Amino acid sequence: MVRQSAGTGSVHEGILRRQSARESAARTYARALPIVPVRARGLTIEGADGRRYLDCLSGAGTLALGHNHPVVLEAIRNVLDSGAPLHVLDLATPVKDAFITELFRTLPRGLADRARVQFCGPAGTDAVEAAFKLVRSATGRTGMLAFTGAYHGMTAGALEASGHAFDVRVTRLPYPQDYRCPFGIGGPRGAELAARWTESVLDDPKSGVPRPAGMILEPVQGEGGVMPAPDTWMRRMREITAARSIPLIADEVQTGVGRTGAFWAVEHSGVTPDVMVLSKAIGGSLPLALVVYRDDLDVWEPGAHAGTFRGNQLAMAAGTATLAYVRENRLAERAADLGTRMLSQLHSLADEFPCVGDVRGRGLMIGVELVDLEAEASAETEPGAEGEGGVGGDPAGGGVGLRSGSDPADGRAGAGATARDRSDRAVGPTDAQGAVRAPRPAAPDIAAAVQRECLRRGLIVELGGRHSSVVRLLPPLTISDEQAAAVLDRLADAVAAVARGHTRPDETHQSRRRNGARAERAG
Repeated sequence: MVRQSAGTGSVHEGILRRQSARESAARTYARALPIVPVRARGLTIEGADGRRYLDCLSGAGTLALGHNHPVVLEAIRNVLDSGAPLHVLDLATPVKDAFITELFRTLPRGLADRARVQFCGPAGTDAVEAAFKLVRSATGRTGMLAFTGAYHGMTAGALEASGHAFDVRVTRLPYPQDYRCPFGIGGPRGAELAARWTESVLDDPKSGVPRPAGMILEPVQGEGGVMPAPDTWMRRMREITAARSIPLIADEVQTGVGRTGAFWAVEHSGVTPDVMVLSKAIGGSLPLALVVYRDDLDVWEPGAHAGTFRGNQLAMAAGTATLAYVRENRLAERAADLGTRMLSQLHSLADEFPCVGDVRGRGLMIGVELVDLEAEASAETEPGAEGEGGVGGDPAGGGVGLRSGSDPADGRAGAGATARDRSDRAVGPTDAQGAVRAPRPAAPDIAAAVQRECLRRGLIVELGGRHSSVVRLLPPLTISDEQAAAVLDRLADAVAAVARGHTRPDETHQSRRRNGARAERAG
């Protein structure tokens, strides 16, 4: 790691000081990650202070191929050198045509042959807003179904569907999870109860919920704490919505383009949604967002939805190059394999340090939840999911033992899913009789300390989850085995330092000492 000189240090500190004085109080990443990137390639960022970092934030999942990948840079240069216009609204161009052709080549089976595309504003939240407008126009209805823990963007409509605000136009449903199951049971039984709750809300004439315009869900909740939806539950949501003529919207903004071990995360369950919202990696690191939907929903009048920056030619060229590279080099399959191995090693970390309450993820979308060992464990239920019985449920009815992603019906237990091989931690902690007990309270302070210690060791990670207690890893799909080992070593060092109350820069974990040379080479 490069040592900081007096000159580089003064530049670094000066830029950070001016940012603090001039930019909004709404700054987020800059507060937790006080670095000044000046160069980057692949997994590695170099700061103005001369230090190098392994970047497992990846622009919140935007950088599928890492920083400045050669195929992306070449695609951008080709457009710049060609003299083609860079901004064209929604006019047809060869660059756009190539992008849509490559996109359709990757879409889930059953959607590509009858899909339509609407380009909108440059962010994922714009695509979500467009999707809401689409299904409301197509159905003549107004309400939306969404899930607790969701994150769909920062505009008003997207926030209504997320877990950050309440509006009567959005009905929130329980999202299945194992570690903090809203029904206190987890596993297939917990997922079944969540599905029954959804059916009851829709079919009970006294539920207070009229037939909605659509349902939006994330196949893996990212900001919600890296919560992979069970494949069986995904199929149930598809069946429930199809039987009631409710369009199903899959938010693949963060999960798409190979991130979870399939090109699109809905493919793990074999589900074909009616609508997909796409952004982040779809633009190859540049701003681009779009909605892909079934052609019979295409009832908009001209001008019903627009956006000034929907014709970003550089982003479309970069996106085409990224989509093709991921597809041709089978990076989704690579993410599934490497993600499974990384999860396995992180489970060992959880066994060593009790403050690691849970490890979960799918592909290269991984979460490590930190818990407070000194606080009393207390049951946590999600809004509207109080009690253990749920909708027609009997927690004593069994079914506990399989984690999401371990669905025997489709044999995907090893495809970058969340399965633990040991039943003692299958759906959270158990007591002496083997009954599931409530997990320890979330520990955002411990998670923040781990994030700081990671940064001191040259590793950039994100925090998420209901209580900001989940350390999230979103490395580029191009990460090597050696780099993955370095990431895990540095994370283990950070957890060890925090768990043992030692936060000196030279504090190291035994695995780091064994693999220190490998970590330094990767950095």
